[in-house]
Amino acid sequence: MEHEKEEYLEEPVSPIGQYFNSSSLCLYIIAVLEFEVAIDDLQALALLKDVFLPISPRFSSIMVQEKNEDKRWKKVDVNLKDHMKTPIFSKGKSLEFYDKSFHDYLSTIAIEPLPQEKPLWEIHIVNYPTKTSLGNIIFKLHHALGDGYSLMGALLSCLQRADDPSLPLSFPSLKPSKSEPSNSSFWRKISWTMSSVFNTASDFGWSVLKSSFIDDDKTPIRSGDEGADFQPISISSIAFSVDHIKDIKSKLGVTMNDVVTGIVFYGTRLYMQEIESKSNTSNSTALVLMNTRNIEGYQSIEDMLDTKKSKGPWGNRISFLHVPIPKLNETRISNPLEFIHDTHNIINRKKQSLGLALTGTLLDIEGKFRGQEAVAKHIRKTITMSSAVVTNLVGPVQQMSLDKHPVKGLYFTLAGGPESLVISIMSYMGMLRVTLKTERDFIDEERLKKCMQSAFEMIFKATMEIDFETK
Repeated sequence: MEHEKEEYLEEPVSPIGQYFNSSSLCLYIIAVLEFEVAIDDLQALALLKDVFLPISPRFSSIMVQEKNEDKRWKKVDVNLKDHMKTPIFSKGKSLEFYDKSFHDYLSTIAIEPLPQEKPLWEIHIVNYPTKTSLGNIIFKLHHALGDGYSLMGALLSCLQRADDPSLPLSFPSLKPSKSEPSNSSFWRKISWTMSSVFNTASDFGWSVLKSSFIDDDKTPIRSGDEGADFQPISISSIAFSVDHIKDIKSKLGVTMNDVVTGIVFYGTRLYMQEIESKSNTSNSTALVLMNTRNIEGYQSIEDMLDTKKSKGPWGNRISFLHVPIPKLNETRISNPLEFIHDTHNIINRKKQSLGLALTGTLLDIEGKFRGQEAVAKHIRKTITMSSAVVTNLVGPVQQMSLDKHPVKGLYFTLAGGPESLVISIMSYMGMLRVTLKTERDFIDEERLKKCMQSAFEMIFKATMEIDFETK
């Protein structure tokens, strides 16, 4: 056990941080860096000590709780060697062997519990070639440390631009599109306000029902197993061209988010139909994790750690939305673009709603009156009653490097939850990486990936056949 110091950090563990590290729920963020070169000469311990640990005091702290008080972060001495793992595979094997060994290793460590008497993170250096890289680093970070935005900002602060380390990394804008009409008539604004009130009541009411009473149907993507978080998992990914997605976006007059979500939902329905034909019209819902910060891009680590910053500091600032997965009827099979338009309409309606904020407020109120453990059970039940968890992050446009090792690819996922399927989406260097965390022996991940690829190809082909002038 690591030696404890006699000092506490000023802030307690956030409510969401306590929900995510409880007896009912234990969630992890898994991020993978793929390298263009072998990483056997990477100065890992020095980087952890000089770059990683100083990012946040939480990386040198454990959770403690005294009597009936809320949990707090307590500083400890960190033995870095306890947090850095380097697996050893057999020598002289084929690329296919090392590729399978890496993915088996990734899937295994993703659900192994982190010891609570040590800071809640690990780094795994896998210096073997795979089909996509010559080496990989796996970051396993407890979700209680922060949300994807905070932890991605921390990770990016360890990296530099590969072409010129003196220049900052740049990102696509994270600024949300305005949903309320700005230069419109009085009556149109009244109409928008009324729609917003109706949609808020509808979304919030539906979220309460979906979290408490209404289960999704059991389908090829939802086992409904209460103990799914203890089952073996598989983690794999598929990549799409951002330029092709932009082409679809421009021709259909929708957003990038509409296109990506539509492709993911369409691919999911194609898979469900292949496995069980009647499931293409089942009641299936995606639980979409949303960042509640009002941000236009990643802040510096200093700003994120400054609790006085108005845009929201480091931590877990997330809520969730229940988004119905459009059903797959004959019309949508013959015209896959209808799936994009349906998704666009669903997301547009969600934009005219305060359901996301109200859901977060309800969790806060429940935590004050019923306690953190009760809320953790509520969140677990919400996840179990849904069909999939969907989350996304925006990555840099330029190539990154770590200690002069160019990063070829970057992807992430969530682990530890009771769902059968997690779909994580991340952009990096003109590619969009869709990562699938699946319940092994229940979901056929290779077949699901093929359906995602087919969905993309069908939607792209149908879009390119549109006469732009006519559109």
